[in-house]
Amino acid sequence: MNSERDSETTFDEDSQPNDEVMPYSDDETEDELDSRQPAVEPEQNRINREAEEKRESFKKDCSWQVKANDRHFHEQPQFKRTVFLCFKKSKYAGNAIKTYKYNPITFLPLNLFEQFKRAANFYFLVLLILQTVPQITTLSWYTTLVPLLLVLGITAVKDLVDDIACHRMDSEVNNRTCDVIRDGRFKNTKWKDIKVGDVIRLKKNTFVPADILLLSSSEPNSLCYIETAELDGETNLKFKMALEVTDRYLQEESAMADFSGLIECEEPNNRLDKFAGTLFWRNMNYPLDADKILLRGCKIRNTDFCHGVVIFAGADTKIMKNSGKTRFKRTQIDSLMNYMVYTIFVFLILLSAGLAIGHTYWEQQIGNSSWYLYDGEDYSPPYRGFLNFWGYIIVLNAMVPISLYVSVEVIRLGQSYFIDWDLQMYYAEKDTAAKARTTKLNEQLGQIHYIFSDKTGTLTQNVMTFKKCCINGQRYGKSMRLLLHPIIKQVDFSWNMYADGKLSFYDHYLIEQIKSGKDPEIRQFFFLLAICHTVMVDVSDGQLNYQAASPDEGALVTAARNFGYVFLSRTQNTITISEMGIERTYDVLAILDFNSDRKRMSVIVRESEGNIRLYCKGADTVIYQRLHPGNLKREATEEALDIFANETLRTLCLCYKDISHDEFEAWNKKFIVASATITNRDEALDKVYEEIEKNLILLGATAIEDKLQDGVPETISKLSKAGIKIWVLTGDKKETAENIGFSCELLTDETTICYGEDISALLQTRLENQRNRAGSSTHSSLRMNEPFFQSGRDRALIITGSWLNEILLEKKKKKKKLKLKFPKTAEEKQKQIENRRRAEANKEQQQKNFVDLACECKAVICCRVTPKQKAMVVELVKKYKKAITLAIGDGANDVNMIKTAHVGVGISGQEGMQAVMSSDYAFGQFRYLQRLLLVHGRWSYIRMCKFLRFFFYKNFAFTLAHIWYSFFNGFSAQTAYEDWFITLYNVMYTSLPVLLVGLLDQDVSDRLSLRFPGLYVLGQKDLLFNYRKFFVSLIHGIVTSLIIFFIPYGAYLKTMGRDGEAPSDYQSFAVTTASSLIFVVNFQIGLDTSYWTFINAFSVFGSIALYFGITFDFHSAGIHVLFPSAFQFTGTAPNALRQPYLWLTMILSVAICLLPAVALRFLSMTVWPSESDRIQKNRKKYMAEEEQWKRRQSTFRRGVSGRRSAYAFSHQRGYADLIASGRSIRKKRAPLDAVLRHSVTEGRDTHGTS
Repeated sequence: MNSERDSETTFDEDSQPNDEVMPYSDDETEDELDSRQPAVEPEQNRINREAEEKRESFKKDCSWQVKANDRHFHEQPQFKRTVFLCFKKSKYAGNAIKTYKYNPITFLPLNLFEQFKRAANFYFLVLLILQTVPQITTLSWYTTLVPLLLVLGITAVKDLVDDIACHRMDSEVNNRTCDVIRDGRFKNTKWKDIKVGDVIRLKKNTFVPADILLLSSSEPNSLCYIETAELDGETNLKFKMALEVTDRYLQEESAMADFSGLIECEEPNNRLDKFAGTLFWRNMNYPLDADKILLRGCKIRNTDFCHGVVIFAGADTKIMKNSGKTRFKRTQIDSLMNYMVYTIFVFLILLSAGLAIGHTYWEQQIGNSSWYLYDGEDYSPPYRGFLNFWGYIIVLNAMVPISLYVSVEVIRLGQSYFIDWDLQMYYAEKDTAAKARTTKLNEQLGQIHYIFSDKTGTLTQNVMTFKKCCINGQRYGKSMRLLLHPIIKQVDFSWNMYADGKLSFYDHYLIEQIKSGKDPEIRQFFFLLAICHTVMVDVSDGQLNYQAASPDEGALVTAARNFGYVFLSRTQNTITISEMGIERTYDVLAILDFNSDRKRMSVIVRESEGNIRLYCKGADTVIYQRLHPGNLKREATEEALDIFANETLRTLCLCYKDISHDEFEAWNKKFIVASATITNRDEALDKVYEEIEKNLILLGATAIEDKLQDGVPETISKLSKAGIKIWVLTGDKKETAENIGFSCELLTDETTICYGEDISALLQTRLENQRNRAGSSTHSSLRMNEPFFQSGRDRALIITGSWLNEILLEKKKKKKKLKLKFPKTAEEKQKQIENRRRAEANKEQQQKNFVDLACECKAVICCRVTPKQKAMVVELVKKYKKAITLAIGDGANDVNMIKTAHVGVGISGQEGMQAVMSSDYAFGQFRYLQRLLLVHGRWSYIRMCKFLRFFFYKNFAFTLAHIWYSFFNGFSAQTAYEDWFITLYNVMYTSLPVLLVGLLDQDVSDRLSLRFPGLYVLGQKDLLFNYRKFFVSLIHGIVTSLIIFFIPYGAYLKTMGRDGEAPSDYQSFAVTTASSLIFVVNFQIGLDTSYWTFINAFSVFGSIALYFGITFDFHSAGIHVLFPSAFQFTGTAPNALRQPYLWLTMILSVAICLLPAVALRFLSMTVWPSESDRIQKNRKKYMAEEEQWKRRQSTFRRGVSGRRSAYAFSHQRGYADLIASGRSIRKKRAPLDAVLRHSVTEGRDTHGTS
């Protein structure tokens, strides 16, 4: 790209993004970014500058002060902030977590306030007030009060149940306990009572209740091992270490009680990986960093107990700061429904105004001259018209259906229970059922366009398994096809007393070779796995427990253990291995640790004969560069690596090298010097490591499976066929994320992969072209929207967090140094504003271009991204694509993304419950997502759309009859029906059938929904409920109202009963019209029902029977005697409904209403059948096929790929520094053989450890 770049959007060519590192933290300050820039300056200047910066930085940033064991300190006036007017409270949050909305006092007023914020509820409250005014009302007040109370009551009960669940969850967390110093002693205290400055004691396998500064622990040098699954989804252990001074003096309870240190640190923020502060104690100050802080949500592991002082509590903790803002979520149908209700409002007002004008005209022409209509009030015609306007607002109120909202809530609640009760989404292994944590988003599940998924713990099990290996050019481990054969048996490891019983291996020949001991290369291979690592070992209940810095390393050491080469223990300078039952101890001379640049690690050991040997393992790309030219098995191993890569296994090369004593002594001197280097120590060590790691002898390669959860490839395939695009957003390495993309079939060998560096120039060119073309051509807008890629090939985008910031122009600019400046002129200010506006416009256009480009790709994988970046990607797609999004994750680092998406799903697994607590839906495995969307989501969408269409139709059909009646009653706002019919129409007579359709209807079965994912497209395109469908319902309602009014009107016009009576009075007409309406509406919903059950049939015919039962009861003489003013249609129904011609009238009305609907339904199914109609027609054939078809087992589709998957070491250095320094080794420990002796059943040659 040779085009000139605008200075405002030019990327820094000298600092290309690093794919291996996470981008800057979410709250990172410009000063921190500034401090990263290397500077060449004299040493004394540097010292002076650092001292000055430190003083300035503490004045500005370290305004958070914590005094240990002194609660009164934090209540001082300078630590209080104004809450409201003159009311102040401490800026230090309490440790109690609150997610509920109500308490017993505030529930009623707050809930009513929230409900009356809804336009429909407030409208009906106003109507109720209007109905108390006798001059304008023609309806009794109870016709509005009964439905309103029902709606408010049901909604209040539902809100109460939801809030009680929140109370219980909060109570469970807040009432956890730990030991806190009180009155000089540790006392058991609830989490909610913990305050900033408290000194607490935590025990093994307990959660950390707040962000605390580690003071001491039971481990050597006050090390503390923690699991951060709640924060980042990773289950491998990490370690923290206390200050040396606190480790020395703060071990006893009395010392803890007397501790009075003052901590000055940064204000609460969301940076999980950073902390800056100082401890002032005993007239000394000690710097603090993130390695000394235990964050809330971590779990104490392998540490009997530890002590700490609380720095941040409750809402100030980093995990809570990372949870993002709680967003109010509503479905697309909700928004559309509200707009339709507003449309009905406008229509109602215009209609009432027109009818009021009609009444004014009628009064002037007829009413004033008709003496028999005089009502004793001398109102002018305009005033009577004004009163009638409000009268019609009341009469036509059913056009704005109050019961709509409560019916929708009932349907959503029922759908939520169906999700909870679905046994096919129950994960038996963890006893985890699916859970709909909200009832407001069910139909949105049927409209998803984009899924944003975490990787670790969401797509994968976060479990690594040793599958295959290549030793001396010979491959071991059965192929995936052979594993499906029933004759193949699993290797029996019972001969090995140390085997953990969890490894599944099927190549018996390798076991025979190991037992025979004939091949020294095999012995060297597994010996290397057992000795070249930084794994820590712990013994509990006679069992060895390995704690590794990465899951891969743990899997390799565990594999060596099962094959007879067992890592038993280590000291600072030795390591003890059991080799086929024989214990040997080796001197470890050096550990050359892993980092992301080296992609390898080595150990140098002295063997029992005195020989010095280097063992190394690493990625094939770096190992092959360092091999001795004379390696004989190089090609055979490379061929094995290709085969392993085709099966999407993660590969690793193993090699060794013999070192002479003289060579080691010379190298060791350089190693000692580099280890003592203060500045650029890591770079110096890497250079020394490079000198010794060359001319290596290749031993072989390992192949590890990063186990996907069951059914992930099939789920992704079905969701893709449903038109849903899947993006993976992970904090993992690029190679690891890419490897998983191939494993789960998100990427295939036919996919063209684009990386950040590829699209950066493409986007830059597009942005320049857009700026150049803007306004220069009438067709510029068309050309600016042209696709980025030529069609015909599947493309995928893999981009790191650093490139994401670079491309989206999110990189923070360095802070300018303070300079003496003259006041700016108006022209300069205007120019600055213009530059800022142009930069913002460029940024917005660049972001839109990126989203357009990414959405052209079949799949997108964003790796090494922060929680904030995950949320940003979701927000960009929501903003520029107007698409419905779903985010799914399992850790606290996914919470922000889950809250940002339209629908959030939490995986409730081994990585904690933080994501689940912030999610809308939760279940145990990723594979259940296909059932959630393709079955429950699609059904919910179809049911809700059918319900809404019919609900609007039945209300229009009911209400518009009043308008036709107005032409015959002088527009006087008299009702066409009895008051009690109006009251009960939506509540009892027509509510149940339509509710059951909204709850139970289905066009095709769940199996067919999963088999034909293309059915899902209806929801994505909003085909079943939109303004067009709304106006179709309106027209249908108008036609029905015309028929049920004018056919009885014509029948009543000149009629005589069989007995000489003439039932053509108003009350008989109202009963006939109402009865016709009940028949039409209930039969119409029957015609629209796709899935008939006994309950549906009972609801349709039961509603008709209920109508006649109540009508005959309300028209009886007995109830009129009791309540003469409320029940005035005495004897009407019995008299009218015994006339045969009235039944014939009703039959005619029903037939004319329903026959066109039946004909249209027949034509649509035969001439223009939908996809679901075709599937429903052939459902028996499909079900028979399913019975005969054996579903293939869930295995990965292995391609013929030449790609290699990099071995995923941990993202940080391992435990090498701890091991080499001896800080992790207990000073007094019984020999391991003494600990394990009781579990040994046969004699062993023991070479004891010291």
